[in-house]
Amino acid sequence: MQVLYAKNQDKQLKFSGALRTYREGLRHSYELYLLNLLQFMKVIEVAKKDASNKSSKLRPTKTDLSFRPKLFSNSLSQSFFENEDLDKYFNAYKIKEKVKLDDCQNLYYEYRKTDAYKDYLANNETTGKEHQIILLDLYKWLSNNELYNENLEDNYLSWTDDKSLVVGAMKKTLKALPVTENFHKNYLPDEEATVEFGETLLKKVNDDDARLLAIIEPSLNNWDADRVAVIDMILIKMAIAELTSFPTIPTKVTLNEFVEISKLYSTDKSKDFINGILDRLMKQMDKDGLIKKEGRGLKD
Repeated sequence: MQVLYAKNQDKQLKFSGALRTYREGLRHSYELYLLNLLQFMKVIEVAKKDASNKSSKLRPTKTDLSFRPKLFSNSLSQSFFENEDLDKYFNAYKIKEKVKLDDCQNLYYEYRKTDAYKDYLANNETTGKEHQIILLDLYKWLSNNELYNENLEDNYLSWTDDKSLVVGAMKKTLKALPVTENFHKNYLPDEEATVEFGETLLKKVNDDDARLLAIIEPSLNNWDADRVAVIDMILIKMAIAELTSFPTIPTKVTLNEFVEISKLYSTDKSKDFINGILDRLMKQMDKDGLIKKEGRGLKD
């Protein structure tokens, strides 16, 4: 949708350029996942420095001497640091240069004040499950922290759009701890979703623009198509292309997805407008035999 909007605004942008922008956006999503991982790891690593600082005080207290950096040293956390393949990806995607170590240190010391972390430190017989719980709690706290998010936004303008996707991937990663050697490759852009679906949909909307508009105009109830918000028109065209070109996607899924997208990116009234237009179009296209679905119930 964003690529099609950019192409609508820039008449000089050719499809080849739009496709590059689309692919770049997908790469950035994966880089955001890697940056989240590395920032998270660097916050954890400060626990080791915290232990060193406490033990090297001129007059360390009993609490200082008993402190153990188990946030860093537990086997679940160490599975990240011992993963050589992950480190290669950090280097290949130039992620390390995007991390602000001072910010990571400040974040750790701020998190150290939380009751969850204090309780975790007070527990002398911490289980693997409890290590996992604190790591999940830490990431949840970080993902809601302004300083943590600032660095992600500074490096990637797409962070706001990709945040829910990346946060979901991070939580899935932490729930599967300890990580295996190539775990991070599971979050590389999936070819079926990004190429077979995404690039195909992008090309169909681009190539069939006039045909899609011709299908839409009769349903506008005497509205001039130029009066329809640009984002709304793009979403309706995408929905029609999906309805007519992807026989395995249920019609309800298409309708619901595009209505939800309109809530995020268009006007307050757009969801009702798009829902109404698509509902009318679906009935007419079904009558005209334009919607062909494979499998029972996909038209319901």
